[in-house]
Amino acid sequence: MPTATAQHTGKGFAAERMLHARERSWVALRDIASRIVPGMAEPEAIALAGERLAAAGMQRIWHPSIIRFGANTLKTFRQKSAPDTVLAANDIFFVDLGPVFDGHEGDVGDTFVVGDDATMHACAEASRELFRRGAARWHEGVTGVALYDYVSAEAEALGWRLNHATKGHRVGDYPHAVHKAGNLGDFDAAPVPGLWILEIQIAHPTLPIGAFYEDLLMA
Repeated sequence: MPTATAQHTGKGFAAERMLHARERSWVALRDIASRIVPGMAEPEAIALAGERLAAAGMQRIWHPSIIRFGANTLKTFRQKSAPDTVLAANDIFFVDLGPVFDGHEGDVGDTFVVGDDATMHACAEASRELFRRGAARWHEGVTGVALYDYVSAEAEALGWRLNHATKGHRVGDYPHAVHKAGNLGDFDAAPVPGLWILEIQIAHPTLPIGAFYEDLLMA
C-alpha cells in the first residue's frame, strides 16, 4: 500500500524545474555516451561522466553514475560490475545518471551499441520500446504494481526477460527520499505525472547481454 507521503514534494518543488532537470540530464547523457569508445574501461567512463556532468552545471549527484559494459549490463544498480571490464569493438553498454540541477533530481538512462551486432541493437531498442509501451499503459491510470505486471508480460511477448529487481522509483526536489515512496513496481496507487521514474531493464533469454532505459513519466 502507498504511504501517506509517497507523492508529496518539498516547498521548493516546481514542475517546470523538474522538467528542466530532466532535459539537462538527457543532454549530458548523450554527450557522455558519444565519448565512450572501445578500449575504455568502466572506471574511465564513470570518471568521464563526472567530468561532463560538472561541465554541464550539475549541482551534485543524488545517485552515483552507473555505466555498464558487455555482460555487466545484466547487473542491477546495487550489484558490482565484474572488474577489469573493457568495452569491445562490438559491444553493448548503458549509462544511468542521477544529477541534481537547480535543486531538482534528474534520472535518465539509455543503452548504446558499438559495432553492428544485430542482437545487441535489438536489445537496446527493445528497452526503449518497452518504456514506450509502459508509459502508454500508465496514461490509462493503472497502479505501479499493474504497470510492472504489464511491462513484464510485454517483455516476454517480445522475447526478452524483465529484471524484476529494477522497479522504478520517485524523484523530485532534492532529496526526494524524505518522502519514503518505495518502488514504483510496488506502488499500489496511480502514480502522478512528473514524479516517478519508469525503469526498464531486460536481459536476452540466453546470451549474456542486457539493456536499460529509464525516464520520467510525464503527462
